[in-house]
Amino acid sequence: MSPVIAGNLDVALITFFAFVLFFIGLVVYLNRESRREGFPLEDDATGRLHSPALFNDASPKTFKLPFGRGTRSTADYAREPVDLPVTRERFGGSPLRPTGNPLVDGIGPAAWANRANVPDLDMEGHPRIVPLSSTDTLWIDGKDADPRGMAMIGVDGALAGKVTDIWVDRAERIIRYLEVEIDGVAGQHVLVPMTMSSIDRRRNRIVCDALNAPQFAGAPAAPTTGSITFYEEERAQAYFGGGYLYATRDRQEPLL
Repeated sequence: MSPVIAGNLDVALITFFAFVLFFIGLVVYLNRESRREGFPLEDDATGRLHSPALFNDASPKTFKLPFGRGTRSTADYAREPVDLPVTRERFGGSPLRPTGNPLVDGIGPAAWANRANVPDLDMEGHPRIVPLSSTDTLWIDGKDADPRGMAMIGVDGALAGKVTDIWVDRAERIIRYLEVEIDGVAGQHVLVPMTMSSIDRRRNRIVCDALNAPQFAGAPAAPTTGSITFYEEERAQAYFGGGYLYATRDRQEPLL
């Protein structure tokens, strides 16, 4: 038995109370820390922020960036816009129904975050994702298909353009994007995520199942600086990723 300290108070009871108080404090601490990452509690329908309180408010968090890029604080970023070109029911969790072009407006799976407009860097501080034509340290193996010069086909089976270059990840040695010149629009180039494309060697073409061919022209333009920033990657991924829901009317309907 635990030694009695006073009355019915013994070591076991004190230990239990200490654990309960510690656990309550831990819950408060973790809830406050989670809000330091920059996501406030807000109403789904109105966007109104919940008033700060003990459990859902904390001081801004500051991150130290590598390669001498300084610091970033969660207080430096404003809230994303609440007024979107959509219609919705007036209750929390209701679906958003786009009224414009959801691929451009950033609705649902086509939404993007305003990431830093600087390129990702490798361990040596050089831009990580670059065009294959700008580096002599990487190349396409002779046993593999070279996408350059192949036709880019949309999910509708129509011609979207022609692949003119490959953007490679120098850190992981993989293809990240295919640079495509839009068919019929000289000089307009877009980046198509390689993960959303498949190479058909027999027909010497590439099929992207994310978008219809005419929708490629609305994608963000390919960078001309020789590297791609976090923000530009976010926009390209969001535009093509959104196509898996918004490219066709059938994709927006239930399966059953």
